[in-house]
Amino acid sequence: MTIPRSADLASDVLTHSYDDMFNPPGLTNFLGTAQVDHDVVAIRSVNFPPYSHGDTITGQLYVDGRLARSYGGTVEVVWRPDRVIRSTTVDGLEVRTTTACAPGRPAVVVQLDIAGQPGRSVQVGLSLASTATRSSTGWLRPEPPSEPNTLTVVDSRVVGTGASKSAVSVQGLDVPSTVDRGMLEATVVLDRAGQARLSYVHVLAGTLEEATEHFDVCVADVPAVISVAESMWDVAIADAFDPSSEGFSGSLPVLETSNEALRKLYWWGVLGVIWFRRDNPASVLGRTYDTLMPRYWQTTTFIWDYSLSSLTHALLDPEPMRKHIEHWIDLDIHKHFGTEWLTGGPVGYWYSVNDFAMTRLVRDYVRFTGDDAFLDAAVGPKAVGEHVNDWATAWRGLRGEHALADYGGIDNLLECVSSYVHEVASFNAANVWCMRVAAEIADRSGDSDRAALLRKEASAQAGHVNELYVDGKGFWNARQPDGTLVPVRHCYDFNIVGTTIPDDMSESQRAEMVTFFQQELQTPTWMRALSPYDADASYSVRPDHQWNGAYPAWPADAGRALFALGRGDVLLDWLPGLAKTANQGPCGQAHFVEEAQPPMAGGAAKAPSQFPYLIDWSCSSSGAWVSLVLEGIFGIEVALDGTVTANPQLAQLDPNARLTGLRVGSRTYDVTADGLVRR
Repeated sequence: MTIPRSADLASDVLTHSYDDMFNPPGLTNFLGTAQVDHDVVAIRSVNFPPYSHGDTITGQLYVDGRLARSYGGTVEVVWRPDRVIRSTTVDGLEVRTTTACAPGRPAVVVQLDIAGQPGRSVQVGLSLASTATRSSTGWLRPEPPSEPNTLTVVDSRVVGTGASKSAVSVQGLDVPSTVDRGMLEATVVLDRAGQARLSYVHVLAGTLEEATEHFDVCVADVPAVISVAESMWDVAIADAFDPSSEGFSGSLPVLETSNEALRKLYWWGVLGVIWFRRDNPASVLGRTYDTLMPRYWQTTTFIWDYSLSSLTHALLDPEPMRKHIEHWIDLDIHKHFGTEWLTGGPVGYWYSVNDFAMTRLVRDYVRFTGDDAFLDAAVGPKAVGEHVNDWATAWRGLRGEHALADYGGIDNLLECVSSYVHEVASFNAANVWCMRVAAEIADRSGDSDRAALLRKEASAQAGHVNELYVDGKGFWNARQPDGTLVPVRHCYDFNIVGTTIPDDMSESQRAEMVTFFQQELQTPTWMRALSPYDADASYSVRPDHQWNGAYPAWPADAGRALFALGRGDVLLDWLPGLAKTANQGPCGQAHFVEEAQPPMAGGAAKAPSQFPYLIDWSCSSSGAWVSLVLEGIFGIEVALDGTVTANPQLAQLDPNARLTGLRVGSRTYDVTADGLVRR
């Protein structure tokens, strides 16, 4: 199998009890998102911009008048791109639900299948809530907007509206029902086979008329809606690998392998980018890619996260990638961390990564599309190539008393590691890499003097980065404004130093870094972002950057660093364990290491959304796994001028593995264990 379908990407069965540390799966139809809740029927975070429902939970199940979750049973969950299937046992009844976002409509449907004693009469109740609204501004907070709603009954349907009258929700069943104080109830009788089926529909729109039209179409045949959702997703996945399709402006190479771990992690990375595609008419930017879903920062694209999937975007969908690069340049990348697509406006404060992220985005776009004319295109008062030079040298304005750039406080960096501030090794190493990229661009334009100066300065700065190294330990200091050196045992230094300046370090440094990674960060199925031996490990329990887990791009980037440091064997041995973490659906914003939370389906469990973790169910930086497979395992290198080489590391995994249809500019390549073949 080379191209998966929705069913092939299903999670394992994930079992949880009420309010476990379990992050319920999300769904999308490329217009908006929804999330299932711990309950077997309930949904939450139903948001189809510009209309929002906040994080409100609705549709909680009652059986014969009693709250179903009060029975204390477990719920089994299976996620697929097109649906979520939940099942439980309540008072002698087997309840199974299938939840989907309706294709092309701002609606969620839930099909309930109930099994038990033939002839039994069952009273099904759904406790409904609504906070529908439409904000008059962009969505500038992590949580989508909401407002208190009044519930009214129209034709046995529950209609929610707020004082602003800017949005409306319509909720109801496809069987005769009654409503009492927000409780939607229906009675079903199990047939001779002990079966009964009914369906629930939730619509969010601007007017009652519009919402009713969507509701009527969905409620008329919920199984058909679910079937169309499957077809929609099967097409979207196939389009990602088809250069002739209209689904994307590019395509990804097809992986042929008998190695399950390699295949699973590649598909995980691909799916995790497709998952965030938004084709919403309300977007002023056209097609966009969100960063988190389904609970936080909907309508926002973070530059950092987008850049972590940079190679994937450049291959899969370069047209919106170019548009985003141009848009971010226009808004001044030193004044925000991303943009919001309802208005196109900036969101948040400056992230220290932005210069590095933008340089990487431009470089990947140019080298994979072959559109080197983009470097000469004017965006604002300068050509893109000049902007790259500005980003590559912006660090000069961030110096204090020392040679390296000061990247600010905790909010500009990792947000939950208090010691990782000011002069950090990662971004100062990235500056070295950025200057070398800028030198390549200068050479292209014939400015050899600038190129030479940039390379000379890059080498000098690499030496200053090495001043932060803790001799013999494999990790780095963060220098404070007063000159104090604070050791920080964080993976981000390992990842960025390892992938940007490996040749500027001694052989002993490279070996020590790998030893540190293996002894203090790596775990069987995931990794720690921060060593538990670090003095700051007690500062926070947010697992994307702390001792108890890691952000989803960090293991993938650590794998690329291992290859760059000459120890790809460590990654190849780790791969089967990492693949077990892909058993839960797309990458979470963070996964727990095994000591912090027992494994889920054999892999590192997704961290939950509730306080104090505040972690969303999925994150778009999963495209980093595509980079690991292409650039790390298959050893593909693409120069700025489009020259392609490959040094595959496949003997241990699958010597017969191959990539077909790798697009670089106007040329297409296949990559086998023996190297590169041009078609």
